[in-house]
Amino acid sequence: MSASNFKKAGILTLVLVITSLSSWELYLRNKGYFISYDDGEALWSDKRGKVYQPFDQTTTFIGSSRIKFDLDIPTWEKITGENSVQLSMEGNSPRPVLTDLANDPNFKGKLIVDVTEGLFFSSSPGYNNQAGKNIAFYKKFTPSERASVKIDYLLESRFVFLDKNFFSLNALLQELPVHDRPGIYGGPDFPWNFNRNTFDRQSYMSNRFVTDTNLQNKVKNIWYNMGRAIREKPPTGALLDSILLSVKTDCDKIKARGGQVIFVRTPSSGPFIAGEKMGFPREKYWNMLLAVTNCPGIHFEDYPAIAHFQCPEFSHLKPTDAVLFTRNFINILQEKGWIFPNKTMYSIHSFSKNSDHGF
Repeated sequence: MSASNFKKAGILTLVLVITSLSSWELYLRNKGYFISYDDGEALWSDKRGKVYQPFDQTTTFIGSSRIKFDLDIPTWEKITGENSVQLSMEGNSPRPVLTDLANDPNFKGKLIVDVTEGLFFSSSPGYNNQAGKNIAFYKKFTPSERASVKIDYLLESRFVFLDKNFFSLNALLQELPVHDRPGIYGGPDFPWNFNRNTFDRQSYMSNRFVTDTNLQNKVKNIWYNMGRAIREKPPTGALLDSILLSVKTDCDKIKARGGQVIFVRTPSSGPFIAGEKMGFPREKYWNMLLAVTNCPGIHFEDYPAIAHFQCPEFSHLKPTDAVLFTRNFINILQEKGWIFPNKTMYSIHSFSKNSDHGF
């Protein structure tokens, strides 16, 4: 084949690829899909590297999915004048990340730990695996991988079809109608509208999800099926004592270096909060966590300004409520002694005092 024919074949191939990708992108956008970023190990590691910013300029967040939905990062940064480093992970306990930060002598910052009892107190590998993978990835985070995060941002910020959680071949194959076998739960199949991700790792629901009760009911059914599949019982006795001691040890290390640690119980509602109260009575878990670690805590039920939220699917706040929660959460933190040197003026809503430890 002559060089001219190779050139023509190359041009034709390029035209076909561009046409195919453009058609796929236009099709997805026409269906209402929009940009979301791959919240994988590389993006988490990129944010993990930002915890070393000056004490008065940054707060780090660890936890499970609730604080990822409930903390509105633009609101936080606008009011506080601080950066927020979001290291929380869906469906995972924050304890491995707490240990990682505690064992890092260079971390001396402010840390907010979100507590979802069923995940926080779990020792199940299934609720700790992703945290372990992310931490391991960060420890080997190469310059080329760091550069790839920036390149991925440039591409993912422009093309919907790059959302591998829903539009990759594997993701599309998972949508095939394969039913769970008796006694076997194949895992959750969340609608794409439920969890969209920003480059700062904030999760948020789409407007359609907020208004579509069918989509909300689908996620509620996922919570129900996951609850039925859970075999782990809440820890008690020596196991609970060892968990609390481990958390205390980690918190002590951070505080000894001049860092601050505070725990927060973010909102849940409906059957979710009822079940959590039954399985994890506050006096045996939340109160003990604060007493053993000697760290302050903010439980949403203690403060009228953040106690009234109703979660669309019982477990996470919708975007507009996340903004309100974040504003009031900042005020509560300030009243607890959290220092915001660059905080803008914002009226403090009234809220009830409780007996949690202060700074």
